[in-house]
Amino acid sequence: MHLTTWILTLALTWPVGPAPPDVLRGWEPPAGPYAPGHRGVDLAAPPGTDIRATTPGLVTFAGPVAGRGVLTITLPGSGDPPLRTTYEPVTPLVTRGDTVTRGQVVATVATPPPDTAPHCPRSCLHWGLLRGDTYLNPLLLLHRPATRLLPVTGVP
Repeated sequence: MHLTTWILTLALTWPVGPAPPDVLRGWEPPAGPYAPGHRGVDLAAPPGTDIRATTPGLVTFAGPVAGRGVLTITLPGSGDPPLRTTYEPVTPLVTRGDTVTRGQVVATVATPPPDTAPHCPRSCLHWGLLRGDTYLNPLLLLHRPATRLLPVTGVP
């Protein structure tokens, strides 16, 4: 199933909210697998902020990676390979194998360890989206109203 088609079948939600958070850094796709870029988006969120599942899914990873807590949720029925959302730095409140519902609190934003460089200029949640090894823009998961074109009059 194409990403756009799959997204239209769900009402998705921000991982922090309920109001849309400030996006501190947007998605900057890398030119290649090892090239520089930003493989997700950074959402303003102070330590302790509840993180919600953006869509129903299966927890496929919950634990530390390079000293930071990471949570990965696989989205069943989203194609082959399925989409996966990632959240860091977090303290997971769910474990591998758990099924989660859209909007369920699945983690809280963690304070990065003092011996690691800060990822953001202020506390944030790094939210990612992958299909296989390909990084995608996670903002594509958010439901947006359809664009409506209006007629223009008086223009030759």
